[in-house]
Amino acid sequence: MPPAPERVLRVPSMCCAHEEKPIREALQGMDGVAALNIDLAGRTVAFRAVDKVWEDAIAAVNRLGFATEPPPKAEADDCCSSGSCGVPIAFVPSPRRKAQASGANPQAAQVTSPTAEPSVPLTAPPGALLLRIPEMDCPVEEGQIRRAMEAFPQVARLRFDLPARALTVEAPADAWDAVTADIRKLGFTPERISAAPAAEEIAKTQRAELVRLLAALGVAVVAEVFHLAFPDTLPWRAAGMGVAAIAIALSGLAVFKKGLSALVRGQLNINALMSVAVIGAFLIGQWPEAAMVMALYSLAELIEARSVERARNAIAGLLALSPPQSEVRQADGSWVLTDAKDIAVGAVARVKPGERFALDGRVTAGHGAVDQSPVTGESIPVDKGPGDEVFAGTINQSGALEFEVTKPASDTVLARIIHAVEEAQGQRAPTQRIVDRFAAVYTPAVFVLAMAIAVGMPLLAGWPWLEAIYKALVLLVIACPCALVISTPVTVVSGLAAAARRGILIKGGVYLEQARKLSVLGLDKTGTLTQGKPKLVATEVLVRDVPEEQVLRVARSLAGRSDHPVSKAVADGLDGAASQVQDFGAELGKGVQGNVDGRLYILGNHRWLHERGQCSAELEALMKQHEAQGRTLSVLANDQQALALFAVADTTKESSKQAIAELKALGVRPVMLTGDNATTAAAIAQQVGIEEVRANLLPADKQTVVAELRSGGRQVGMVGDGVNDSPSLAAAEVGFSMGAAGTDTAKEAADVLIMNDDLRKVPETIRLSKKTYAVLWQNIVLALGIKAVFFVLAVFGSATMWMAVFADMGASLLVVFNGLRLLRGVHRG
Repeated sequence: MPPAPERVLRVPSMCCAHEEKPIREALQGMDGVAALNIDLAGRTVAFRAVDKVWEDAIAAVNRLGFATEPPPKAEADDCCSSGSCGVPIAFVPSPRRKAQASGANPQAAQVTSPTAEPSVPLTAPPGALLLRIPEMDCPVEEGQIRRAMEAFPQVARLRFDLPARALTVEAPADAWDAVTADIRKLGFTPERISAAPAAEEIAKTQRAELVRLLAALGVAVVAEVFHLAFPDTLPWRAAGMGVAAIAIALSGLAVFKKGLSALVRGQLNINALMSVAVIGAFLIGQWPEAAMVMALYSLAELIEARSVERARNAIAGLLALSPPQSEVRQADGSWVLTDAKDIAVGAVARVKPGERFALDGRVTAGHGAVDQSPVTGESIPVDKGPGDEVFAGTINQSGALEFEVTKPASDTVLARIIHAVEEAQGQRAPTQRIVDRFAAVYTPAVFVLAMAIAVGMPLLAGWPWLEAIYKALVLLVIACPCALVISTPVTVVSGLAAAARRGILIKGGVYLEQARKLSVLGLDKTGTLTQGKPKLVATEVLVRDVPEEQVLRVARSLAGRSDHPVSKAVADGLDGAASQVQDFGAELGKGVQGNVDGRLYILGNHRWLHERGQCSAELEALMKQHEAQGRTLSVLANDQQALALFAVADTTKESSKQAIAELKALGVRPVMLTGDNATTAAAIAQQVGIEEVRANLLPADKQTVVAELRSGGRQVGMVGDGVNDSPSLAAAEVGFSMGAAGTDTAKEAADVLIMNDDLRKVPETIRLSKKTYAVLWQNIVLALGIKAVFFVLAVFGSATMWMAVFADMGASLLVVFNGLRLLRGVHRG
């Protein structure tokens, strides 16, 4: 049997999602209607149906109060693009609309619909479902959706854009229908879109919404004037009620729709409570308060949503730091400005002084100072030259630099930071889970109490019915859990963003909260406390009968021919020219030798010097003195005597000593865990101020020590940078990886990445954790304390609905602004 023909119906007055919803629901519930697609921009409804069903469908739309007409031959005006409906719309023009524009038969075109095979593929991110949810405009509703999505293990990531009312779900395509269905069960009307609305469209919509709510507030004030200034006669009362109804309609239609949907599902969310309270107040004659409460509530919700979005976008704004284009060298040597997304790995790009890097890369030519603060949090510019790494978003402050691109635009360090923070923001912290469980009990309990007062007090205590109902309605407003529910996510999100801006990448709110509990911190030595690179730290010429300049020239000549790290450190540390070396050779485990100026010299270690019988008592004592400080020694000798001693060591970072002191001030006990020998480990520990050292540890040993330190209920953290640190990083409550030098394995195992290898970022993370926890409980106490005060006032008749809505929304705004304080970060103290 051939499929029913496609029908297209124009509905001129349907130009926003609130008008589209009842039409969709009416048609989806009809037998014989298939492949439904509603195009708000074109104000058309398309579906497949036989003639009889087509006529019934037109009648169903007409019964909803919408006039219908045949589709036009040309494209309709886009009313929503101007923001007139107050809701941003994103859509893909279907082949049907293109056919209409060209005068073709619209019924012969296919339909682009989620329920039919799309003829034009969506341009949503690969593997992602992009939804527009018109009713999702506050953090509480975001939380509802997050909790529902926890039931889907296939969902890898959620990205919310409250101003655009858009949600990106990264999940396999076969899970999309189930995800959408579960969101619809919550009372939302998700619709698939190809791209989120543009920033200009969102801003225009927000301005229109703000104007509408301010107008509603003005009308509510007029209703209050009617109530106070004019006689209490039927005509004036009716006029005042009409004005109040206009104010409620302007500000509260969306609230009523969401509230009714929640009540039908048996849920008591803020929209349900406000709907019942406002309708109840209007019916018992408190229409001025009903209008003012709805206008104030809706306005406060808008401010609150914008404030929460500010915290969420604090780190995403860094992405704008990367310029969209960069100059790229062509095969003929010319330079062409190219989009960053089109620049291939291996291409050579150029950045002039004052410009930002568009991509990650390695400098191939030029020298300059680069401001890396957007990525690493460093306040001092870093000198860059050939071979040095540069990062997207950083600023070249001096000198033109050419660099080879090492990462595509989608995989720069800056892009990965933003991606990781967005993932972290999607995880609920422990305190947030506790608050959510409490709110789930608190709201129904207060609702039951309000009902008991409304019905029980007139019967048991003789209260007047209107007075009891009014007090119950005040309690319903106070029962709103909004301030309590948003107090934790906005605080955690602000803390994560503040850390990322300081070069600290925390992989979730759970680690942000947990860091404050650390009492012991294990620290790897090489690359964490030290630079991780051998450096010449002492030179002592042992003879006087040979010129010092000649001794050092011979040493530099031999060291420069070797590829051993110790020899390289000696060569790099000695100035002056080198001589030609004849008959150069290396003795495994001992050193190197060769003829310089016709004479044989060796540059070897302590053992080789002993074997040659050239280690005098004085030299032995000198060498032990250096070795006690953890230094590796090389001695230059000829066939008669030792000529010079060179001490090489892995030097401590400038920040290490201060970082250890800060950790101790925070009550954290530092413990060095290293695979190096005990003498070297003790020397480094003494330099930085660490008393407890565990040396000669294999990777498995470090993991065992971390488990041992955790005994007795102690919270143990671990800081490392290499592959051998990965097991211990994973075993610790919080693992810190030195991000710039750390290996990929260490980064995967770690919970916190220090982007610039500054160990002082570890105590800074702990301070931020403590401050975040303090703000979390400030917000919880603030939200519950304000509600408790007004709860008592309401029961004893001293609170009005005005006061209740001010208390509720005031508390919400207070906790949001208090949480946003964390964006300023923390200071050493």
